[in-house]
This record gives sequence, structure tokens and C-alpha cells, in this order.
Amino acid sequence: MPLWKKSAEPAELSAAHTADARSSDDPSRPAGKGRPTPKRRDAEAANRRPLVAADSHKTPEAKAKARADRQAAREAMLRGEERYLSPRDRGPERRFLRDAVDVRRSIGEFLLPIMITVLALSLLPWAWARTGGFFVAYGLMIFAIIDSWMLWRRVKGHFVEAFGHLPGKGSASYVVLRAFQMRGSRIPRPAVKRGDELRRR
Repeated sequence: MPLWKKSAEPAELSAAHTADARSSDDPSRPAGKGRPTPKRRDAEAANRRPLVAADSHKTPEAKAKARADRQAAREAMLRGEERYLSPRDRGPERRFLRDAVDVRRSIGEFLLPIMITVLALSLLPWAWARTGGFFVAYGLMIFAIIDSWMLWRRVKGHFVEAFGHLPGKGSASYVVLRAFQMRGSRIPRPAVKRGDELRRR
């Protein structure tokens, strides 16, 4: 028995090579190692799609109308129209909570402009200005926290009188966060004046 295998004849090698070439050219067959694997970044780029469809096909009139619709919806949301509000702001209960904040002055709404003033004082070369600004800032923060706590207690009492049950989950943070916003930056905009009688709308 021979200890070595007889090498393939040249004709057999040529036939095998031809068969491999045919299988690689056949589109019905899966791609083998003869084809280079696409790079990951090329595959991701091929699958990438824009999140917002391009509106280049829209006419200038359609673009202007869409822009006007968006502006009108934003203005309606700022006015507090129910259908344009986010789910967080909808309903008579949330409207009552907003009015309870807007009918009074809160220390928290003056916190931001005072903090900016204190920051400007800290840039001055005088030590008394920096020290005074430090005490004013921290003192105001303490008073704002106490004022917000007292506000929530009053609002909760009025809410029970108006609706017959305690405010829902998240109502306290809703009231306090609105109280810490400047009146002109509150969204939706205040629908009542300071000093108005708080009532259910």
C-alpha cells in the first residue's frame, strides 16, 4: 500500500476550478468566502434612514401653511386650550392647581433674577459684596422652600373643597415647580390675575 497519495491530475484541477467559478457566479447560491464581507460602517450607512421625511417636495405655500399651523398650535397651547396641552397639563384639576399658583406672589418666582444679581455681585472686588450676596442667596432659598411648603398646604386644602378628594400623585411637584418659575415664563400662561378669587373653572 503506497504511503503517499497520488496528486490530482491537471485536468481534474481545472474542472474543479471551473465548478467553483460557476457556483460563485450563480446569484441563486449564497455568497461564499470568495466575496468580501462589507464593512460595518458601510452596512450601517446603507440601513440608515432619516427620522423625519424630507419636505423638499412641498410647495412654498404648503410649507408656509405648515409653519402657520405650528405657530397657531403653540399659541393655543400657551393660552391653555385643552386640546393643545400635553397630557400632564390637561384636565380641570391641573387647571385649578395652576390657578392656585398664579393668583398669588411666590418667593420662588423671584429666585432666578436675584441669583443672577448675586452672581454679578460676586465678581466685584469688594469682600462685603461677595459675603452679602452669599447670605442673601442662601437666605432667599430657605424662604422660598418654606413658602412653597406653605403654598402646597393651602392649595391642597382648597383642592379638597373644590373636588372632594385629595390631589393626585405628582400634584405637589407640579405646584412647586410652577411656583419657582417666573410668571412670564410659565407654560401654559397664567389665566388669572394676582389677587383673583381662586375657584374651579
